[in-house]
Amino acid sequence: MKINGGVWPVMITPFKEDMSIDYDGVLKIIEWYDKMGVTGIFAVCQSSEMFELDVKERFELAKFVIDNTPKHIQVVASGHVAQSEEDQVKEAQAVIDAGALAYVFISNQFAPEGASEDEAKRSVEYLLDHIDAESFGVYECPHPYKRVLSADFLKWLADTGKFSFLKDTCCDLEQLEAKCRAVKGTELAIFNANAATLLDSLKMGVAGYSGVMANFHPDLYRWLVDNYDREPEKAEKVQAFLGAASMIECQVYPCNAKYYLGHLEGLDITTRSRKQDDALLTGSRLLEIEQFKAVTEMFRENFFSKRN
Repeated sequence: MKINGGVWPVMITPFKEDMSIDYDGVLKIIEWYDKMGVTGIFAVCQSSEMFELDVKERFELAKFVIDNTPKHIQVVASGHVAQSEEDQVKEAQAVIDAGALAYVFISNQFAPEGASEDEAKRSVEYLLDHIDAESFGVYECPHPYKRVLSADFLKWLADTGKFSFLKDTCCDLEQLEAKCRAVKGTELAIFNANAATLLDSLKMGVAGYSGVMANFHPDLYRWLVDNYDREPEKAEKVQAFLGAASMIECQVYPCNAKYYLGHLEGLDITTRSRKQDDALLTGSRLLEIEQFKAVTEMFRENFFSKRN
């Protein structure tokens, strides 16, 4: 199952004031992603607060996103947080049957922290043997610990013929280059989650971007992915802006993204989160987000007016 290269936002989950999922808000975010030109959506991931959702919510959220996303936008989904392998199989199969292009495993669920990649392989083999699906992905999720895959392990995954998506969080160009070489010629597409290394990694062969900042200005990431080789001088300028702008993710995420989308992009969603206390969005932090938005608009206007 071929995954299209481009920009894949890690979808946030809007909540109502009573902390239930705001499905009207989910629909508005999907529509905004479409307007901004994203290629795909990574649903029920850490940005979606999957660790704070129960099993029913994880499935219903994945199904809603799959059912309500325009057909020209691909959808992969995770939710791989169950402890037992039996539950992992059951939940993954449900998401696959709901129509996800690929079910995305969390790499740290393959084996305990400190365990070898051989142990992780045994877990992968069990899951592949018990889940009926054509395509899977892997996300190097930082929580509860980060298991970054080696190039050899990634090649092994690609050679199974079952893996088509990797959200890479190593933030290291040497490792990314090794991974790109390892999967060259296979169906496994690597998506870099790190803004600062994106341009260099695109030159190495990554398929695109899948990270936090696609919840702020995915159109600029889309331009970079589509044009870095055709307009290299402008690509360097866009990369410089994106790398510097990405520091906003160190603020109160995902509440800051919800404020940005809800109040500054007009999507009418709350800043409520089960993961973060939105009271941490103090007045000065709200000003930072508003100023970040203003700078983004100035860059967008200046860059595209000159380009045209």
